[in-house]
Amino acid sequence: MGKFEVPATMKAMTLVAYDKLRLAEVPVPKPGPGEVLCRIKSVAICGSDPKMIHGGYKFANWPPYYPFIMGHEWAGQVVAVGEGVREFKPGDRVAGEAHAGCGKCDNCKKGHYTVCLNYGKNGSNGTLDTGHRHYGFYWQGANAEYNVYKVGALHHIPENVSYDAAAMCDCAGVALHGVQLAGVTPGGTSVILGPGAIGLCAMMECKALGSGRVIMVGRGSKLEKAREMGADVCIDFEIEDPVRRVLELTGGVGADEVMECSGAVDSPMKACKMVRKTGSVAIIATYHSDEVLIPANTVNFNEIHIVGSKANPNVSDQALHMISSGAIQAENLISHVFSLEEYEKAVDVFENKKDGSLKVVIHP
Repeated sequence: MGKFEVPATMKAMTLVAYDKLRLAEVPVPKPGPGEVLCRIKSVAICGSDPKMIHGGYKFANWPPYYPFIMGHEWAGQVVAVGEGVREFKPGDRVAGEAHAGCGKCDNCKKGHYTVCLNYGKNGSNGTLDTGHRHYGFYWQGANAEYNVYKVGALHHIPENVSYDAAAMCDCAGVALHGVQLAGVTPGGTSVILGPGAIGLCAMMECKALGSGRVIMVGRGSKLEKAREMGADVCIDFEIEDPVRRVLELTGGVGADEVMECSGAVDSPMKACKMVRKTGSVAIIATYHSDEVLIPANTVNFNEIHIVGSKANPNVSDQALHMISSGAIQAENLISHVFSLEEYEKAVDVFENKKDGSLKVVIHP
């Protein structure tokens, strides 16, 4: 594909203070060595976005400066490449990751770039780049018409996958990383706590990886969504005790693995109580409270394997393949689409679960 005409300025939705957003005209960034400029086609709202808007990540220094452009679940098209880039060319359709590691620290060398040891060491205005970038959190994100990305954060989109569906790659990848860390027992029983977008992806991934029975624990319309999308058993925790029910369904043995995707403070405790001896629990959710308890003696005596799971390292190509094959029903996760100008309305619909909202996508 030929050269793209790139304007000098672009529209961007900027966070200028806590609880204050502004649509602004800002310069289009230029790609440096090892970078590409992408035209953002679709960007999904993540649960972390409203929390960031409201100042819920002050402890993490997100955002590190104002004005700041958020957005990290995105897909788009390469329109220009920087010096030395061979992996991508203008016209390529790509999905992005939120993390690009420094590539030099011990963790990055081992492939653990989402827990890069140089995380957060960029300058206060984002201009000093010491290696790690966390797009939409510590580095400018995708709530704009264009953004520059390191090539290591990008993945080619299969031909049969739309931009909207590809924007689900981040969400699906977060689930898949946790699922892989916990492991899926072929023919066994997997439990998912929390039928949000990540939980629904984890449910579909467990089925694709050979789980014999996938049980979803939740409530309301999202639990019904899980039933529609293939959950073998749905447990409404407002009606029955999920721990007791899982033990009943497994003859008192417990589930082989539990994926905790709800973020409820009592869910890690429940996960450890419903998993079998020597089973695995993946903590995929994040929590609004530091007072999250686990039953230490149960974990010890039953030799339960608990894994923490951060973001989506080394799984994006697999997630895109699952979306392409239909194993992950990405289009069915999307409930609403808005323009960039309607961003505040989109956040309201997403955050307050209006009109059965699940994943809300922005078209810059």
